[in-house]
Amino acid sequence: MARLSTAFVALAALCWGVSGGIGGILAAQGWDPLVVSLYRGAIGLLFVLVWLALRPKGSGWASPRLWFWSAIAGVGVAGNFAFYFVSIAQGSVAVAATLMYCAPVFVYLVSFTLKIERPTALKWAAIAMVLLGVVLLTGIYDIGAADVTPVAAGAGLLSGLFYAVFIFGFKYAAPHGSPQAILVIAFAALIAILVWLVDADQTLAVLGTPSWPLFAVLGVFGAGLSFIFYIVGLNHTAPAVASIVAMVEPVTASLFGVAILNQSLVALQILGMGLILVTVTALSVYSSAR
Repeated sequence: MARLSTAFVALAALCWGVSGGIGGILAAQGWDPLVVSLYRGAIGLLFVLVWLALRPKGSGWASPRLWFWSAIAGVGVAGNFAFYFVSIAQGSVAVAATLMYCAPVFVYLVSFTLKIERPTALKWAAIAMVLLGVVLLTGIYDIGAADVTPVAAGAGLLSGLFYAVFIFGFKYAAPHGSPQAILVIAFAALIAILVWLVDADQTLAVLGTPSWPLFAVLGVFGAGLSFIFYIVGLNHTAPAVASIVAMVEPVTASLFGVAILNQSLVALQILGMGLILVTVTALSVYSSAR
């Protein structure tokens, strides 16, 4: 298992990258991003319930802190899924995936605010580089000619922000229960949130549509197997290595968008994407090494 750990992390990132592409296909077919997010989370819940049933020890169900922080993680994953698919629907898979990859920057900013991390010149420089990458990627320096709408850019950044909320929730829930128990509560919270926001008619229409296999694949690989692969892989993978391997996700999503959905990026957008990916990965590796 230890030898396969890095492969598991890479496989999880690959699954998440492909799930962004599938989300792009569903968005092109007119499906509501919230409906897509709900089905992704619901199918993911089925998988982690099976995982919990197979490994029930140390679940920590009696801990109120487990429930509280897992619910916070659920808010994070609900917002992450929903805004990610909104960004894809309003823009492109490559832009949405790259902007979501800014999540570690939000983690640092929150950590600075809560006095968890000490701000340094190097960290602020890295954050500035990421912001420059966002400017180039979204084209906001030239509003009239921008290829990325404000909604797409804002939703992509919000997906990264909510991913940071998920990271914090999961981190603080971890000492009080097992990963599978945390994910069960988190996905249940996601469903409880999104079920009140989705269009009921379109939600039911998924069950009879020819597109249902895409929803199934999205849920299986985008939330079910991927989260299990990632957590199992992290048990024997150095955080620095995991940070580098995680680049598979935005790269895969971008390639999917270009090859399958015929989406394109101009040179400055590719430069911006490179700045974000390299800087965030270097920042994560530096933090892990310390």
